[in-house]
Amino acid sequence: MEATAQHDEAARTEALRGAERMALNLLDAIEDAGFIQAGRTEREIELDIRALAREKFGIERDWHKRIVRAGINTLSTAADNPPIRTVEDDDIVFLDLGPVLEEWEADVGRSYAVGPNPQKHALCRDLPRQFDIVKRHFEENPEISGAELYAFACDSARKAGWKFGGKIAGHIVAEFPHARIPGVKQLHHVSPENPDPMRNLDANGRVRHWILEIHLVSPDGAFGGFYERLLEG
Repeated sequence: MEATAQHDEAARTEALRGAERMALNLLDAIEDAGFIQAGRTEREIELDIRALAREKFGIERDWHKRIVRAGINTLSTAADNPPIRTVEDDDIVFLDLGPVLEEWEADVGRSYAVGPNPQKHALCRDLPRQFDIVKRHFEENPEISGAELYAFACDSARKAGWKFGGKIAGHIVAEFPHARIPGVKQLHHVSPENPDPMRNLDANGRVRHWILEIHLVSPDGAFGGFYERLLEG
């Protein structure tokens, strides 16, 4: 039975990684298509992404809404619904996509500086760096809780000269929909409300797989950026 369980967990892990590879390929295709440009609205970009995802990758559903945020809207979190903005000449844009591959959830985010603003380009460069720093801290601390990793992410952002803009710094992903996994939902988040070790098994006795979200905000609170992907691997 133990060998079977290990095989099942290995298959789950590989399926989630496969879903992420597909989602990252989608991000690359979006860049190649040139969707993110000044003068285009967030909604126009989002509709183009939906069409591209369906036509090129066969993606028919997403486990969360497709998020395109520009300018001041990059301060908003996923639950917010700010007024639709048009990308400006010297702007910053981020994408947060949650496509489903067969029955497996992916969740990826990436940011783009539109124009020459050096601080916005610096933020886009620092997002994956902060991801790697927080990921390494998770790997080096096997008993770390969701609250402790969130606190570390906030402190690391501050040391790098940014504010941490997210109410959470990640969440679990699984077979679609992970929202139906039983248990206290706060324990599925990297947040101050999760005191449990992240490596605890879920309510079904399975390994929990985590997405790490890095949402950084400029010191003056004028704009932000976003980056996310699987915490493992």
